[in-house]
Amino acid sequence: MSEDDDFEPRLGRMRSPSGRRGVKYLNRVLAATILARGGAGGLGRAARGFTGSRIGRGAGVGRVLAARDQFAAYRQRRVIIKSRIVKLAGKGSAGARAHLRYIQRDGVSPDGQPGRLYGAEHDQVDGRAFLDRAEGDRQQFRFIVSAEDGDQYEDLKPLVRRLMAQMEEDLGTRLDWVAVDHHNTGHPHSHIIVRGKDDRGKDLVIAREYMAVGMRERAAEIVSLDLGPRTDLEIKDQLRREVERDRLTSIDRRLLRDVGADGQVGAADRSPFHQALRVGRLRKLERMGLADEVRPGHWHLADDLEATLRELGKRGDIVKTMHREMAARDQARAPADLVIHSPVSPQAAPITGRIVARGLADELNDRRYLIIDATDGRTHYVDIGRGEAIEPLPEGGVVRIQPRHAETRKTDHTVVEVAAASGGRYSVDLHLRHDLSAKEAYAETHVRRLEAIRRVTGAVEREPDGTWIIAPNHLDQALAYEQKQVRAMPVTVQVLSALPLDRQIGADGATWLDREMASSKAEPLREAGFGQEVREAQARRRQWLIAEGLVREEEDRETLRPGVLTALRRRELQRVAGQLSDELGLGYVELRSGQPVEGTLRRLVSLSSDKIAVIERSCDFTLVPWRPVLDGHVGQQVSGVLRGDGISWAIGRQRGGPAVE
Repeated sequence: MSEDDDFEPRLGRMRSPSGRRGVKYLNRVLAATILARGGAGGLGRAARGFTGSRIGRGAGVGRVLAARDQFAAYRQRRVIIKSRIVKLAGKGSAGARAHLRYIQRDGVSPDGQPGRLYGAEHDQVDGRAFLDRAEGDRQQFRFIVSAEDGDQYEDLKPLVRRLMAQMEEDLGTRLDWVAVDHHNTGHPHSHIIVRGKDDRGKDLVIAREYMAVGMRERAAEIVSLDLGPRTDLEIKDQLRREVERDRLTSIDRRLLRDVGADGQVGAADRSPFHQALRVGRLRKLERMGLADEVRPGHWHLADDLEATLRELGKRGDIVKTMHREMAARDQARAPADLVIHSPVSPQAAPITGRIVARGLADELNDRRYLIIDATDGRTHYVDIGRGEAIEPLPEGGVVRIQPRHAETRKTDHTVVEVAAASGGRYSVDLHLRHDLSAKEAYAETHVRRLEAIRRVTGAVEREPDGTWIIAPNHLDQALAYEQKQVRAMPVTVQVLSALPLDRQIGADGATWLDREMASSKAEPLREAGFGQEVREAQARRRQWLIAEGLVREEEDRETLRPGVLTALRRRELQRVAGQLSDELGLGYVELRSGQPVEGTLRRLVSLSSDKIAVIERSCDFTLVPWRPVLDGHVGQQVSGVLRGDGISWAIGRQRGGPAVE
């Protein structure tokens, strides 16, 4: 340089020589190390096929953390992280709003209050604003972070914020996230929702290996730093407890890793302590029928050992949940009367009973369960599927659980029949030409069925002109669609009575107890548990009906008078109509079969027997049967025609057009 003034320093953060913003030097070193040590095949292993696990941000960090020393992992505090990527297209946005409402539900904070949504900088953030920012995002990341020693934290917010800050460093981008801490289970945990965009507004792609391993290891590092590494005594105590566990343990995982080419695993270990653990665990597995000693010190493990132990662990957790819920209500049941309902079993039968409790079997995937105290005297745990598919259910109410079975429908066979006669194609026109007696509205139901199968499975192809290409295996595709639907919602739940049993005894309407006593096909009641309670409630209800003159005696036998259910329902309807008349300041007009009705849908009212809708007109109001199609339309104009016990509805002000049953 000719003069010192020719040099002008630029202060600030060092930029990447490649011009890429946000790429840290450490991340570049890690990526280069991974490629140098594994190239196309990983850390010191032979080349493998492409898996896609290294696509996305954090791939290098995830591989380094996954390959670190196993002894250090023993010392480290354990953290469980469950991850899920949710697509927001279609109904995904509505699901995201429902999930946000769920994680803020009542009773999840230490003081039993609703959960408080927080972020990186504020202890309370607006969830609606977060969802508005995410409008148009392709996907959303959901995480559940649960530290084994989480109960030692007075507040989980600092832990979550440090984890998210570390993730931002590993991924090389700022993250837009919110979280809620839950303290309503044995292990405090945090729900974290991350937007699917990076700080440049591009789709955020996180490497699968980082989500599977990297996040967990980073969280474990933070917890170990806060609480210190696990001591020898803690580690040994935990391993000793694992020997007799009826679930998959770390000892089992090590045994599975050590299985040789001959399919056998040895009990020997360089450490006398670990050898004693292995021998003890192998003896336990032998008693469970999951291991056989083929020669002294050498064992053959069952092929389904891991799956069996996982299932046993899951069943054990379910039984604990059932014991806890029944004990909380002072309704103890014998262990033999606690049943895990399996709707996929060919022997699965419908069950009727009282809802004891409801909750989430899988918080990440929003799968719900019910605990049903049934008329067969047993208590059933029932997986009822995805939460958005189930209407709100009253605790203490009486329900009927009906298993669903996957099977093709008549429409599927009709589509195949039309396609076979039309060169493998289906459309409304082709259907009407094939079957001259078919109506257009009927053919359109087949199109809706094909569209549903296409959206869920992608197996059916639609041409630009609306014609569908029907494959030779279309019935298999339809069956696959039904199987997926059954997995999402394995049972149907019918609410028989929203009233608990004790409130039905003196109710002035037609109750479930009345319908059971009047039915010739009533289910048998076991003289135990809820079955015995129903027997006693029916006896008390019968005495109430006798006092009301609704039961007659015939040959030393008490029977309900004819038309008693109609009389009871009418009595309750008149009482409710009177209350609503005083409240609304309008007269009540009873609607008769065949009469049209038009007005404003005001509300839903639950009776002892069913639900009714309040339709307000200009000078009066009427009460009509409620139908699911009315959900979400309170305050809107509706019209329909009453036919018997049913009614066909049209939503909004309209002339003509199709009605909705």
